[in-house]
Amino acid sequence: MDVLSFPFICFVNETGNLVLTSQNKSVVWSANLSKEVRTPVVLQLLDSGNLVLRGERDCGSEIYLWQSFDYPSDTLLPGIKLGWDLKTGLERRITSWKSPDDPFPGNFIWALERQDNPESIFWKGSKKLTRSGPWNGLRFSASSLRQNPDFNFSFVSNEDELYYTFDLIDKAVFSRMVMNQTLYLRQRFIWNKATKSWDLNVNVPRDLCFKLKSRGYVDWSQGCVRDKSLNYSRQDGFIKFTAMKLPDATLSWVSKSMNLNECREKCIDNSSCMAYTNSDIRGEGSGCAMWFGELIDMRDFADGGQDLYIRMSASELVDQGAKGEPRTEIVVIVISTAALLAVVIAAGHLVHKRRRNIVEKTENNRETNEVQNMDLELPLFELATIANATDNFSINNKLGERGFGPVYKGTLVDGQEIAVKRLSKISEQGLEELNNEVILFSKLQHRNLVKLLGCCIQGEETLLIYEFMPNKSLNSFIFEYASDGQFSIKSDVFSFGILLLKTISGKKNRGFYHSDKKLNLIGHAKHALSDFDVGQRDCVASAKATRLLGGQEIYQTRLFIKHA
Repeated sequence: MDVLSFPFICFVNETGNLVLTSQNKSVVWSANLSKEVRTPVVLQLLDSGNLVLRGERDCGSEIYLWQSFDYPSDTLLPGIKLGWDLKTGLERRITSWKSPDDPFPGNFIWALERQDNPESIFWKGSKKLTRSGPWNGLRFSASSLRQNPDFNFSFVSNEDELYYTFDLIDKAVFSRMVMNQTLYLRQRFIWNKATKSWDLNVNVPRDLCFKLKSRGYVDWSQGCVRDKSLNYSRQDGFIKFTAMKLPDATLSWVSKSMNLNECREKCIDNSSCMAYTNSDIRGEGSGCAMWFGELIDMRDFADGGQDLYIRMSASELVDQGAKGEPRTEIVVIVISTAALLAVVIAAGHLVHKRRRNIVEKTENNRETNEVQNMDLELPLFELATIANATDNFSINNKLGERGFGPVYKGTLVDGQEIAVKRLSKISEQGLEELNNEVILFSKLQHRNLVKLLGCCIQGEETLLIYEFMPNKSLNSFIFEYASDGQFSIKSDVFSFGILLLKTISGKKNRGFYHSDKKLNLIGHAKHALSDFDVGQRDCVASAKATRLLGGQEIYQTRLFIKHA
């Protein structure tokens, strides 16, 4: 028998809690207040449709013990906040009924994603059905609906709240949005006073076809396909596409303080940045939004959308206009000599380019042979193993980036944590630096030095695998002697020298005194080396020096001194 056929009773119990009971007085539902209410309470249905539980003395205020607008079921009414109360962690989402006559929650959900660049999503179970695009100051950027003068839409994002809501400008108009699981549509209805019925105003989404017919894009879940590969450097550029649905904002970043030029510079310097635009299009535009990795779910939006600057290779920029539209090449032959000159220049350019390609190919083959012939004396890792350990070099696992390239945290199948240094395609370093680093680390073995576990040289990938340092790197401690002010390079070198002494001796400079001479670590090291001439100091790994530096075996001290 349908549970709705039973009579139910709704009342406020002796603890001030709102309770729904069945005919046999068993509790079916309650407001589940976090604490007992000692003052008299009132249950009130407001004109907005919000059912509120409030203190008797709080009438006229918006201080509620409980309100139905926090639990909106399948309907969004004016004033309901779709999104998050960030102070309490409460999420308000719209969930369809299982069927028109069964209020059990269905699997068609409308929710606001809590991310750096928020957007609303229609979910079908755990699968994204469609996206609204990020809020651009006026509307969600992917909305194809025309502005309706009867509605006022708002979006709020601050430290306390993240939500979307709407209000009716004409208070005599009544409207509601309902999630229809039968059709998998969000339907907006407006009350018809003449017929006393709800008229369907609009369905969203208008279509569920994400197959695109231009610009080389495929199914929205698979990203876009490039005709020409990027250089991943400042040699790349950007082409402006207009009236675009912005890409999936999961892997995007927003700064409200940057302008569009600053946004471009920051994006071009990051090899992972694939597109950028203004985060707010009001007025002349402001803010910066950048996308990293694959650009997912882009499309032309003739009725809406906004500008998007997409990273392209230098060769692509030649073929495309400034606004992303193909140029129409018009060749006008003025005189035969000008045409002949153009042919000669073009032929010379092709010859030069072919020679340069041959030289580059020869150089690449030479470097490849050097890699294959290099005796690294290190364990070799498979590229698939490292890719699996770092979640395919996910940006979420990125620890930082230096001259060699980015560094990622990873976890091997046996649970060991590793740090993976990946040679960047735009790095000026190469095989020589790799070989030097491998040789250095293979000969430096010390309890205070990070271990080089192995390497991976496969295809275009060059990787070094280290043990993971949970206590950060030397950068956090190397300048402990420069606690105040701006110091010279000389003082930095001095600090690094102190750090080397502490590393190889296992002693601290402060608080270290030799039992015989009462010297600190610096004076002790100086005294230990005072008996040697220049030639002897270059070969300092003697028994006396080893004993004087605390009995710690000094590995490759000559190498330290030589490079210092």
